[in-house]
Amino acid sequence: MDQAQIEVQILGSLSQIAAAEWDSCACPDAADGGRPLDPFTTHRFLLALEESGSVGRGTGWQPQYLTAFLDGMLIAAAPMYAKSHSQGEYIFDHSWAHAYESAGGRYYPKLQITVPFTPATGRRFLVRPGYEGIGMSALVQGAVQLAADNQVSSLHATFCTQDEALAGEQMGLMVRSSQQFHWLNNNYADFAGFLADLSSRKRKNIRKERAQAGDFGGEIRTLTGSDLRPEHWDAFWEFYQDTGARKWGSPYLTRQFFDIAQDAMADDMALVLAERNGVPIAGALNFIGRETLFGRYWGCVEHHACLHFELCYYQAIDFAIAHGLARVEAGAQGEHKLARGYLPTLTHSLHWIGDPGFADAVKKYLDAEGRAVGEEIEILTDYGPFRKSNPEEQQ
Repeated sequence: MDQAQIEVQILGSLSQIAAAEWDSCACPDAADGGRPLDPFTTHRFLLALEESGSVGRGTGWQPQYLTAFLDGMLIAAAPMYAKSHSQGEYIFDHSWAHAYESAGGRYYPKLQITVPFTPATGRRFLVRPGYEGIGMSALVQGAVQLAADNQVSSLHATFCTQDEALAGEQMGLMVRSSQQFHWLNNNYADFAGFLADLSSRKRKNIRKERAQAGDFGGEIRTLTGSDLRPEHWDAFWEFYQDTGARKWGSPYLTRQFFDIAQDAMADDMALVLAERNGVPIAGALNFIGRETLFGRYWGCVEHHACLHFELCYYQAIDFAIAHGLARVEAGAQGEHKLARGYLPTLTHSLHWIGDPGFADAVKKYLDAEGRAVGEEIEILTDYGPFRKSNPEEQQ
């Protein structure tokens, strides 16, 4: 198929394209009416970020959605943003920015292909089935050309899939490896079945933590769909503000985001609340994919022993088992997750640097970093919480 037939366009808003058209590339897996594999690249999620003011003017996240059309049909798209900082990305390049600017360069603005504030692996180059090769090629070439034409320092595609990382590397992009901790469902019938796979010490520790969490004096509920009400979001907003202020200085999402999400994607969310006398005191928000539960936000107004572990990790495992989900992705970083059954998992990103000398320095850094990440994953996996073949561990 002739590459010259493809027309690449930049859209300043997802309101410029129909939801069905965008989703034909973003989530063709949901064409049967089921859940998308990735709720975060859907038209409804990305538009909610826009309409709520979580991205756009004044946020440092200016939408520059990349689209590729073949004979008038959308064959590929990418959620791309012009960035004036490196906040809300979770693949850290602050040291790159400092080094480049110390040498007299201008690192910002840069281009970022990603889902804002969402360290969850998924396709970043959204290609209509049947157009995989030419679709991704058009997006990569279009993004690099846009960066070069506008003398932007760099282009980044973060939390892409492994297949995209391999394809992007063949197209001349640099690959970066990082790690997260994910829980995998080994066809468990219940939480007890999961515990049975752990070493005796880890099993006892989790039981102890769950018992401690239950001592806060109330009940824990998981709400989704029509069970979610405005008052639940009022409570969760208070939790989210507290966490955002402590971690990032200010929350990334606006209060309006949760109202829009309630209307547009209530079935895509699972809100875990700890309540005492009917009043929420802590909560954790998850998004539901076809195969994965994505843990996103946590907060509280009261601190109780192990309540964070219960709401964010153990309740997520309960939900995944009950709904037949294959995994739980519990967000960025956190080696403390290892003891709670979440194993180190490789994540990927792609990078293009305009300055040849700086690109060479970054490439050497990425090669060394990648080796270190691989070694750390191997070590952490070996020290994981699951039973070894030692008979004593099985007692």
